[in-house]
Amino acid sequence: MLQGLRTIVYPVGDLPRAKAWYSQVLEQEPYFDEPFYVGFTVGGYELGLDPDGPVAGQCGPVTYWGVPDADAAFARLLALGAHAHEAVQDVGGGVRLGTVQDPFGNLLGVIQNPYFQLPVTP
Repeated sequence: MLQGLRTIVYPVGDLPRAKAWYSQVLEQEPYFDEPFYVGFTVGGYELGLDPDGPVAGQCGPVTYWGVPDADAAFARLLALGAHAHEAVQDVGGGVRLGTVQDPFGNLLGVIQNPYFQLPVTP
């Protein structure tokens, strides 16, 4: 079901400050820059900044695992004892994601991203 890591999202309280800091750290500007989310491409993966986090029950970043079908993966995780945190939704361009809380209190994300491709290594 899980295809591999895709995205890690850090909850930040001050998005402009976090965007400026990570732009310096990564030595690049974000590829996606909106008031609700900022995304950087780092080695073929995504580092996201979420101005609305952290949310109740969250003590760190959310890691999103690639899946071929976000709805099916979400349902399977619930069937295995996870609790719904954020229902699967389309966040634009056919990218679908959702989060559950595992039985141990961790947030686990699933993402169906038709644009994701691992970088080609020479």
